[in-house]
Amino acid sequence: MAALALGGAVPVWLSEEDLSCIICRELLDWPTTLPCGHSFCYQCLDDLWVKQRAGVGGRPWACPTCREALEAKPTLRKNPLLQDLADKYRHAALELEPGPETAPAPAPVPPRRSAPPPVTLQKSTTEEVIQKLTELVRQLVDVVKSLPRQSPLSGSGPDNERGILGMASSSEKEHSLSSPKAVASSAYERKIREILHNLEEIQEKLQGRVTWKEASGEQVPEMPSSSLCLPPVQRCPVPRRASQFALRAISPTFDLRSLSCTLEVSNSCRTVTVSRCPQPYSWGPERFLISQVLCSQALSSGQNYWEVDTRNCNHWAVGVASWGMKRDQMLGRTMDSWCIEWKGPGQFSAWAMVKKTDLHLGRPEVVGVWLDLELGKLAFYSVSAQERLLFECEVSASSPLHPAFWLYGLSPGNYLEIKQVNS
Repeated sequence: MAALALGGAVPVWLSEEDLSCIICRELLDWPTTLPCGHSFCYQCLDDLWVKQRAGVGGRPWACPTCREALEAKPTLRKNPLLQDLADKYRHAALELEPGPETAPAPAPVPPRRSAPPPVTLQKSTTEEVIQKLTELVRQLVDVVKSLPRQSPLSGSGPDNERGILGMASSSEKEHSLSSPKAVASSAYERKIREILHNLEEIQEKLQGRVTWKEASGEQVPEMPSSSLCLPPVQRCPVPRRASQFALRAISPTFDLRSLSCTLEVSNSCRTVTVSRCPQPYSWGPERFLISQVLCSQALSSGQNYWEVDTRNCNHWAVGVASWGMKRDQMLGRTMDSWCIEWKGPGQFSAWAMVKKTDLHLGRPEVVGVWLDLELGKLAFYSVSAQERLLFECEVSASSPLHPAFWLYGLSPGNYLEIKQVNS
């Protein structure tokens, strides 16, 4: 492999998640790295240690990620490499934001709590695409307005309008071949077709390479979650028939003991939301450190089915896990948890036995989970007019399994809802 020239730039794809502190869920600020290798904001780590030291029986100097305990509080030093990367990410995020046509002066690094939008460093942003679409629409309007003046046909009426729009009868087409004015009209029609083609390409970009889904017997383009973490879109309920698994349906509820401080649960305990600020839940060994939660129901035998509405969450994982899953680990990345995971178009996957399987499918709006502990099988379905299998794997029933959820914690206000299954 040829060596890179000195000073050469290598494009690297980063998301805010790569440079975020798991405590505050924002870009690292004055990052400090512990001997175990995990990094956090200095102030976040210090505040957490103060809180843990005040608790009973806690390990005051433990790493929040791997729980490695230290005999004494270490001297926390700034990690200049991580700070530089976080600062460059902030600058890149600001450059992707819409601004005046003239090149602005370099923006200063914003204060820590003005978190930039999560981005993957791309050449074009949604705002630029929208601006281009607006310009093409303007051109289309101008061309269409000028067409009647260039039309080779005299008079008005339906026949004339058909000629203008390129839908003329055979006699009109013969006329256009012998008329100099018709050549100009044909040029305008070609221009219209060209602009319409460009508009269609822009629409596909806006729709994120268009993921198709089935709903009410029609194919409808689905708007995927954007890397800019836009607010969730409230959508109409998906029309569907009663589930074939309805007789085995359960209604899981979220367990507050396992609920991460970055999440909130509704009064019914069936909707979990990414909170806009950390919640003051009492600290306990059963609480997740990242934005995950288990349900109270411990499933150890039989067949069980439940459904999860994912339409109002941009990044999520849905699956099952044992209660003993480590609270600093991610769903699917342990031997006792399984899930499917949506991170955006082209980033749909399943995790089983710490192995990732890419799912080349469109985003499911409602996920059905079928857990058959008699056969040791777990299956995920896309639920609309009917169930469509997304992924199936074997599970171990050595310990009870709980419905498990991960909301990534990057989009405050996003939520998942456990649905009532139709019987």
